[in-house]
Amino acid sequence: MWRQAGQLLLNLPVGIAGFVFAVTLLSIGLALSVTVVGLPLLAAGLAGCRALGGAARRRARSVHGSGVSEPPPVCRTRPGITGYAIAHLTDALSWRSALYCVLLLPWGVLSFALTLVCVIAGWPVLPWVVRFESAVDRMLVETLLFPGALSERVRELEDDRGTVVDTAAADLRRIERDLHDGAQARLVALAMDLGMAKERLRETETPEDVRAAAQMVDNAHGEVKLALQELRDLARGIHPAVLTDRGLDAALSSVAARCTVPGGVKVHVELSDGNGAVERPDSAVEGIAYFTVSELLTNISKHAGAGSATVDVWRAGEQLMLLVRDDGKGGAAPYPGSGLAGLAERIRAVDGVFLVESPHGGPTTVTVELPWRTRAARR
Repeated sequence: MWRQAGQLLLNLPVGIAGFVFAVTLLSIGLALSVTVVGLPLLAAGLAGCRALGGAARRRARSVHGSGVSEPPPVCRTRPGITGYAIAHLTDALSWRSALYCVLLLPWGVLSFALTLVCVIAGWPVLPWVVRFESAVDRMLVETLLFPGALSERVRELEDDRGTVVDTAAADLRRIERDLHDGAQARLVALAMDLGMAKERLRETETPEDVRAAAQMVDNAHGEVKLALQELRDLARGIHPAVLTDRGLDAALSSVAARCTVPGGVKVHVELSDGNGAVERPDSAVEGIAYFTVSELLTNISKHAGAGSATVDVWRAGEQLMLLVRDDGKGGAAPYPGSGLAGLAERIRAVDGVFLVESPHGGPTTVTVELPWRTRAARR
């Protein structure tokens, strides 16, 4: 209480300093805005008000218990003084910070006077007065100095867009690498074997030459089968046909059948709505759900040391829920740069939720919540 009372008393000197700074620089900048130095001076005043707003946010967090977070820095799209001026003049938080500096003076006079009177003569009601004034102080900070829901949403969407772009680029690099190192190399070897077999057949003179050519053709046939298998695996990694044709139940059952967990993987999928009709989510969400479960089962096979695992998928209102459990050694966490961190970023990109509970010694439970976004009926 006494810390809060001290901060309320400081509102007056801080309010005077902020008011003088904001009104002086902004007035001069607006008056000179028709000249070359006016707009940069106005931008400098807004930048100073933004810095004073940062100090107010720190005071509110440390004294009043506010949960307001620091906004991202001003984004400059152009270099130099022009970019600096445009960035601050178009930043809504800078203007709200200037408004806060102006309003803090009358509020500082009122809170200073009221707190001082209660400290001297009305100390029995001081706790309630301080609590009320602290709430008003915190409300001013959270209303004017917080980036705002729209700005936060824009920032989240920009981060999600970056995640999606990075994921798509990584997938393209993986596909190119798999084609170059796998199927392409085998097809080149196949072409060489067939060319050598053709030359040998042209020069056939003895039964040994015929057998050698037949062996080359047989080797080429084996290379064809291996290349086809690698192309099937690559196509399945891009988007499995069974997912498109038969949905999550069949696709996840196929993934579970290939999992090398000793006790096997049990899969239960229930996608009926409240009326009992079975529907399918949006194709993008369906693909994310499939690859999430596929990667989680791969991690279980490689790292968990589990004896068995279960996969549960169900619809909860307008959400698609995934629950993957294993009885392994635990200790899994979405560390930066890990596979689980990549999954979490991909799921957050579609406004999903990714939770990992994995105490040391196990078991490990991964819960995923995705938006349903029912696909439109196709003719």
